[in-house]
Amino acid sequence: MKKKLAFTLFMSCFLIFNACAKQQSKSEKNISDVQKNETEINPEIEKLNRVLMQLSDECKAAIPNGNPQEFLQDLQAVLQSENDFSSEDLSPFYLIDKKHTVSSDYVPKNLIPLKKNELFDIDKDNLSLRPEAYEALKKLAEAALKDGVKLTVSSTYRSYEYQKNLFDYWVSVDGLEEAERESARPGTSQHQLGLALDFAPVDDAFDKTPAGKWVYENASKYGWSLSFPQGYEHVTGYRWECWHFRYIGKPAVEFQKKWFSNIQQFMIEFLDLWKSE
Repeated sequence: MKKKLAFTLFMSCFLIFNACAKQQSKSEKNISDVQKNETEINPEIEKLNRVLMQLSDECKAAIPNGNPQEFLQDLQAVLQSENDFSSEDLSPFYLIDKKHTVSSDYVPKNLIPLKKNELFDIDKDNLSLRPEAYEALKKLAEAALKDGVKLTVSSTYRSYEYQKNLFDYWVSVDGLEEAERESARPGTSQHQLGLALDFAPVDDAFDKTPAGKWVYENASKYGWSLSFPQGYEHVTGYRWECWHFRYIGKPAVEFQKKWFSNIQQFMIEFLDLWKSE
């Protein structure tokens, strides 16, 4: 109830702002200061209203009350951070889930193979990441080592065909209904973007390991975001995967934590709507 109320207040700020209300209390000064001329409507605020109204009720409820100008400034920092990623590839904020897909022939450019090294372990061959994620992984792993923790990477980029075979395998093992909760259909996996990875062990035990505890505490400092949090299967489409992280960059992670209750899916859905407006 508290979060829903917060969103109502947040939305009210935008609506009042657009209506150019002339009577504002001192406590609302932060809103009135955004627009110096009350007769002039800010198109960014109007756009924000339109986008917010298209979000799911649960996503709306996750957004706290706040200053619209501050929200937009943080949003611009996130959009600007796209310049740190290759323009030859899909956006780091590309919406991919059970309803939004990528083509079967999409392969990220300049994938970097993960080889045996001193910073982190790998538990299988043929692992690779986009350069941006690879560099971020090295920084994350180096920081972990300084704290006495060595990370192990188990899965990274997966081709469409690889994902198809993997999904079919889990269907044969667990049945379609259960497989849908734990494995993505081909064309719907974050792994195909080349920006997601699974840490080992790839099971719920990771949550209790020193590596898992360290990653939860520190991954966001290096731009890594937990994709499928506990208790949000109805939102993400997948059960809790404590081992699966997606690299989106530090500005986006901070934006996600500050404005979207630290739920990646909510933020990515918002960014997708914002860009499509």
